[in-house]
Amino acid sequence: MLKAAGYGLAFAVPVTALAFLVRQKFLPVIELDEKAIVAATNLTREHPGLRQFFVVWQELTQPKWPYIAATLVCVVIWRRHGLKTRALWAFLTMMVAWNLQLLLKEVVQRARPVVSDPVSHAPGYSFPSGHAANAAAVATIVTLLVWPVLSPRARRVVLVGAAAYALLTAADRVFLGVHFPSDVLAGLVFGAGLGIASYIGYLGWNPSQHHAPPPPEGTAGPEPHELNPLPPEESDDDER
Repeated sequence: MLKAAGYGLAFAVPVTALAFLVRQKFLPVIELDEKAIVAATNLTREHPGLRQFFVVWQELTQPKWPYIAATLVCVVIWRRHGLKTRALWAFLTMMVAWNLQLLLKEVVQRARPVVSDPVSHAPGYSFPSGHAANAAAVATIVTLLVWPVLSPRARRVVLVGAAAYALLTAADRVFLGVHFPSDVLAGLVFGAGLGIASYIGYLGWNPSQHHAPPPPEGTAGPEPHELNPLPPEESDDDER
């Protein structure tokens, strides 16, 4: 659990620092954000196809849709592969991420970007980006969730796909002019950090008994100490 707290702190520090800087209106950050928003929205305006793509992507990545899809993945992992505690960990962590980023918005209360010719509109506060935070959380948590049941090739595909999904969602927010770059950066760090810290805590909470071999959770995720390219199949007995 101490390791999980350490990982959580490592990710919380940059998010907190950014939140402090935007709350205090630290001029270098504010100026960089505003210049980036002007350049990004100008580019989007000049390319109608790009604008249409980002508008559609914005709707597809409304947090409810990725979370519904991820919940279905949790059910499959639980029912088909018998990874009950792992599926519950993933679902609960995603729900925490969804609600915690909403709380952070209320704490920081940063206004959204204002541009002369808006490309798109979005309600609520700006920091952190909810789309980016939720995308990073879903991408990180689902990747860790399905890791034990994937082949080495499938793992690479999932890693690339998850990273592309989160980064494209973050870019979407800036090019539509509804979030500053610092908002999406904080969202990405928050979502990924929460997922990783929670997973480390899950591994510590679900240890092997001293007389039993290490459970699949101990070598199932992309940890540095992973030894087996294809970990053994997990059962409910292992999880208890």
